[in-house]
Amino acid sequence: MANNRACLIEKEGGKAQGVTLERVRNIGVIAHIDAGKTTVTEIMLHHTGRTYKVGQVDDGTAVMDWMEQERERGITITAAATNCEWQGHQINIIDTPGHVDFTAEVERSLRVLDGGVVVFDALCGVEPQSETVWRQADKYRVPRICFVNKMDRVGADFLGTVKSIVDRLAANPVAIQLPVGAEAAFEGVIDIIGNKAWFFADDKEQESVEGPVPEKYKELTARLREQLVEKVADSDESLMSAYVEGREITVPELKAALRRATLSTRLVPVLCGSALRDKGVQFVLDAIVDYLPSPLDMPPVIGIDPKTEKETSREASDKAPFSALAFKVVSDPFIGRLVYLRVYSGRVRSGAQIYNSTREHKERLGRLVQMHANRREEIGEVGTGGIVAAVGLKNTFTGDTLSDPTRPVILEAIKFPQPVISVAIEPRTKADQDKLGESLTKLADEDPTFKTHYDEETGQTIISGMGELHLDIIVDRMMREYGVDAKVGRPQVAYKETITVPVRTEGRFIKQTGGRGQYGHVWLEIEPVERGKGFEFVNKIQGGVIPRQFISPVQQGVREALESGILAGYQVIDVRATLVDGSYHDVDSSDIAFKMAGAMAVREGLKEAKPILLEPIMKLEVSTPKEFLGDIMSDLNARRARVEAIELRAWTHIIRCYIPLAETFGYATDLRSVSQGRATYSMEFYCYQEVPKEMAKDIVMRIRS
Repeated sequence: MANNRACLIEKEGGKAQGVTLERVRNIGVIAHIDAGKTTVTEIMLHHTGRTYKVGQVDDGTAVMDWMEQERERGITITAAATNCEWQGHQINIIDTPGHVDFTAEVERSLRVLDGGVVVFDALCGVEPQSETVWRQADKYRVPRICFVNKMDRVGADFLGTVKSIVDRLAANPVAIQLPVGAEAAFEGVIDIIGNKAWFFADDKEQESVEGPVPEKYKELTARLREQLVEKVADSDESLMSAYVEGREITVPELKAALRRATLSTRLVPVLCGSALRDKGVQFVLDAIVDYLPSPLDMPPVIGIDPKTEKETSREASDKAPFSALAFKVVSDPFIGRLVYLRVYSGRVRSGAQIYNSTREHKERLGRLVQMHANRREEIGEVGTGGIVAAVGLKNTFTGDTLSDPTRPVILEAIKFPQPVISVAIEPRTKADQDKLGESLTKLADEDPTFKTHYDEETGQTIISGMGELHLDIIVDRMMREYGVDAKVGRPQVAYKETITVPVRTEGRFIKQTGGRGQYGHVWLEIEPVERGKGFEFVNKIQGGVIPRQFISPVQQGVREALESGILAGYQVIDVRATLVDGSYHDVDSSDIAFKMAGAMAVREGLKEAKPILLEPIMKLEVSTPKEFLGDIMSDLNARRARVEAIELRAWTHIIRCYIPLAETFGYATDLRSVSQGRATYSMEFYCYQEVPKEMAKDIVMRIRS
């Protein structure tokens, strides 16, 4: 393979000079924690000449893990963007976190990317967070290639990992490589499409050597190639006719058909290697170029025209009206607020006036910078397909659409999960009080899954997030970056409330104060909906019983009333409120009166709707040697866990179960203790379920006392 180290120096419009749009790749590296995403990215940057030395995750020198907390803990916390060049193509890369607490970083990255490289551990195969990121990629229909990493690890099983992709992800993978050897004997890969082998040198700086397929692998290679041709032909009409006729299919024909099948997400090519030993990553770069889409391969982005409220589209062209999505906000200590943008159409120069279609106001685009982790390269303009950061957008937030002021459009926003865990935080001094408010505002601005509110009854500030690690990182950043000295309480579960029976309820707000009064009167039907549906508001007013201008205030009042339930003050979820009747006064009716009427109707209705308490349930996977299986199972049963399956993988047992979040605090310490530090676990949010009645009574009494 030819060495392709070409550093990007001159840039124009966010792309290397001479790079056309069909030669741009916007890709994300996604996987379960510890599968090797960041190492894969570091090797890519080295091979493309973007860095001269390979950074190491374990010793804290990885370029993409630039935060202090990332280097100390050896994990990726925030998605980092960079770019490089390979075979005349520009590749914009986002390296994403693997820990479930930072799943929002994966969500927003996949929303704006065109393709993905999914990394799997060759020993563990598909792991819990692998499933999560795969579902996220499915949601946005992101074409993917897979890289089975750590083929040199003891117990590595390439074909077993491919099978787990089928079994656990219901995907349609096709192996385009086969490892030569495994574990310590891993020495090369077989190119199934080209029917040749590449052998790795012991010295990382030496090139791979091409050779024939080893004799003992010829039969398996031929069988896998036949399976590959069958699957590609089955998903591609042009190849199907050649296959049926028995005509020899050429390598270019097969690769072109596989590219089409990959772009349509019908097939997923699978490669293998060892990133830490720099074996096989160059082939991943080749596959990115060969099989993942350019912005031109993606369908035109669909949005809503705010003037007509009708669907409209923007094609990927520099000549189309400008449109971009803000997908990330970062507070940079040197240049201030950075807003990351993905440009879907058109071009824009720094200093231009643009329109925030989501918030309906104009903004001045300050400087544009191309990011390389936390380093910046200033550029004058950016065109279609560009991923850049902008300075100067003071009122643009995650999920906002920026567009041409004369041709506005609102693109689909990014949806984030709700926080499941909370802690109370108190500043130690009056000076810390002021700094606390500022730091919380900036951190919430950056992270849509981090929420904060002030509890009037206790006088405490409550911060909420996706898990213990998430909040631990937030508090650590608060202390280091903003100098806030604060006391942090014990973690608390973010319970929710819902209703179990439908009710019809009335809200009447009438107030006379001598002058103009207030009059608002509504009838609502409140009913439970399927778990996970959230809040729905339906307007069934007919004949102008309530004027149109008062419908929105009613909805606002209903929504605000559901923020605090009647059992223990937790948010009420999975409820549909239907406005069915009411009345108004020509003079005294107002927005505030109908807002209050809506809120009053909800509060009255909740009392009759048999409310219940809900708790977050987590999906837990524990990996343990056999000798600790019994003790771990006993501990899980004591924690109200519901075990779904136990399977043997290599020499470890995998326990899959569902467990209430309230029972998981301190689990890491207990698991280490019971397994002598040899068992590991991963956990992610699954759903909300009803709290057992006796426990619910105790929780409500504790909250009310």
